[in-house]
Amino acid sequence: MTMTNRLSFPLPTQQDLAELTAFRHELHRTPEISGEERETAKRVCDMLVSTSPDKVLTDVGGHGVAAIYDSGKPGPTILFRSELDALPIQELGQIDHRSTVPGKAHLCGHDGHSTILLGFGRILSRARPTSGRVILMFQPAEEDGAGAAAVIADPRYNEIKPDWAFSLHNAPDVAFGFGKLGAGATNCASSGIKIKLTGSTAHASRPSDGRSPMKALAELMPALEACGSGKPLGPDFSMVTVTHASMGEPVFGIAPGEARIFATLRTVADAEMNALTAKVEALVADAAARYGLKHEYDYDDVFLACTNDASATEILLNGMERAGISHEEQTVPSYGSEDFGRFGLSGAKSAMVFLGSGPDWPRVHTPEYDFRDELIPMGIRLFSETLAACLEQA
Repeated sequence: MTMTNRLSFPLPTQQDLAELTAFRHELHRTPEISGEERETAKRVCDMLVSTSPDKVLTDVGGHGVAAIYDSGKPGPTILFRSELDALPIQELGQIDHRSTVPGKAHLCGHDGHSTILLGFGRILSRARPTSGRVILMFQPAEEDGAGAAAVIADPRYNEIKPDWAFSLHNAPDVAFGFGKLGAGATNCASSGIKIKLTGSTAHASRPSDGRSPMKALAELMPALEACGSGKPLGPDFSMVTVTHASMGEPVFGIAPGEARIFATLRTVADAEMNALTAKVEALVADAAARYGLKHEYDYDDVFLACTNDASATEILLNGMERAGISHEEQTVPSYGSEDFGRFGLSGAKSAMVFLGSGPDWPRVHTPEYDFRDELIPMGIRLFSETLAACLEQA
C-alpha cells in the first residue's frame, strides 16, 4: 500500500490523558482480585459509554466486558485485550492513590492496561475501523489462569471470535518506552500442584503410635525443587518452586497426621509440562508409599505456554515502528505465565508485546509496584497503529 493510502488514527488529547489517568488511579484505589471484578467491570462499562461502541457484552466468562466497534463493512475481527483483576497482596507503597482494600492491590499493572484499552476506545469513537470489527476485551481472572479459558468457553464468544488478537504487558525489566517482542515462545507454561499427605496422629510422647508425614515432607521439599532441570531458559528448561508447606496443628501434644505442600511447576512448552508433572507425581507417590501415607494432589493456576504467531508479531512490530516505539527482540520467553495464549489456541493469530517501564521501576507483584502512567499514551498509540497496520494488510 502506498503512503498516500496509509491509514492513520487520531492521537489522544491532553484532556483524554488527564481523565484516563484519574480513572486509572481510581481503579488502583479499588482493586478486586480474580473472579471478584464486578465493580471494576461496571466502572469500565461506565467509561465505555462515551466511546459509543456498537455493542457491549457484559459478564463474559465471569465479569468480562467486550466492546464492539463495527465498521459495517466486511473485514477481519481484531481483538485487543486487557485484564481486570488485581492481586491478593498488601500494598506498601506510599502513593496518593494506593489501595484502600486491605490485602488487595493492583500490583501487576492491569489497571493501566485497562486504562490504555479505554483510551483506545476513545480513538475508535472518533475514527471507526475502515473495515471489519474491533473488539476491546476486558478479561477477568488472568492472575489465576482461569479468565481467558472462561471467556472462550462462553457461548457469546462466537459473536466476537477474532481473526487477530493483540495485547501488551508492562515490563519493568525493559527500558522505559521500549518494546520487547519476538515470534515464538513468549511466556512459560506453569501449573500449581497442591499435594496432601495423610497418615494418622498420635500423642507427642508416643509418635510411633501414628504415621507422621514429617519425614516425607522434609524429603519432598528439596526433592521437588530438584525436579527442575537447572538449565537456562530454552527447550530443556524446567523449574519447580515450593511456595507453601504446612503440617499438623500448632500445638505441642500431638504428633502430626497430615501435611500439605504447594509448588509451582514451570516449563517453556506444554509437552514438557506434561513430563514434569508425571515426574513430580511419581516422586510424591514414592515418598508416600515409603512412609505409609495416603497421598492426593490437585492442580490450580494452570497456564498453558503463550506463543506469538509470526504474522501477528510482524503486524505488532509494524505498529511499534509506526508509533515511534523503539524495540528489542525477545529471544527467550518470560519466566512468568500469561493466559493470553489461549486466544491464539482458539483460532486467532495472536501476539503480545512487553512495554518497558524501566529497570529503575518496582517489579510487578512486589508490594511497592504501581503502573507507570507515562505508558498510557504510548499504549494507546501502539494499539492504534497496530490496528492500522492490520487493516492495511487485510
